[in-house]
Amino acid sequence: MGTRTERRQVTGDRRSRQVAALLRWPVGIALVSWRYFWRTVPIHRSDVTGDLSDLPPAAPQGAGDADVQGPDDGHGTLLHRLYSVRIRGSALSPVELMSTLAADPDRWSPEFAVFRRTRGTDGVMALGDEFLIRMPGPWDGPVRVCTSEDDRFSFVTLRGHLEAGRIEFRCRVAPDDATRLLFEIESWARPGDRFSHVLYNRLRVAKEVQLNMWTHACIRAARIAGGRPDGGVTVRTRRLAPRGS
Repeated sequence: MGTRTERRQVTGDRRSRQVAALLRWPVGIALVSWRYFWRTVPIHRSDVTGDLSDLPPAAPQGAGDADVQGPDDGHGTLLHRLYSVRIRGSALSPVELMSTLAADPDRWSPEFAVFRRTRGTDGVMALGDEFLIRMPGPWDGPVRVCTSEDDRFSFVTLRGHLEAGRIEFRCRVAPDDATRLLFEIESWARPGDRFSHVLYNRLRVAKEVQLNMWTHACIRAARIAGGRPDGGVTVRTRRLAPRGS
């Protein structure tokens, strides 16, 4: 009896969160529209059909498996996305830039996205740390640090996130120009549940908010580096349909 009651409560709580998320849509849409209207940095987008090479790399070790929501736990199409920006005029090294970004995620996230730490010590990005990313729309989500190295860090999504997958942030010297930095954000994710599937693949709202968030992070990373985007931000999207579709 207790188990049945607990299941009803969990289901009720989930529905309440979804209703609340829907009520917050107008704010999120307005903020995204405002960003697009005023942005001056060009965004170069491509969206093509992917293949098996777009599957995410093996799950990292050391961050723990509890509550992790990987791509296999999601619904619908897998989106493999790569956001990149070449940074001109920076005096920082890739390690110096990534250390600065890791110390305070709110410095490079958009104003409408707030990283609330739920585990770990402020000022560092350590393996196993956890955050709840709060946004004005139906796309809040808990994440855990699964990689933390000198030139990169990455998150896995946790249970309750609207996505199921991984995202990595990294920086290196541009391979074709030693005077430029190359900052990249790479993600592999599917909608976390059927509700999220509608938001991403039917209404396309959450998909555009996600794109707006990470392109903005690229632009901010360039500013934090003391440089500026060289040629805009490139966003490559590759879609991998579910098996059997």
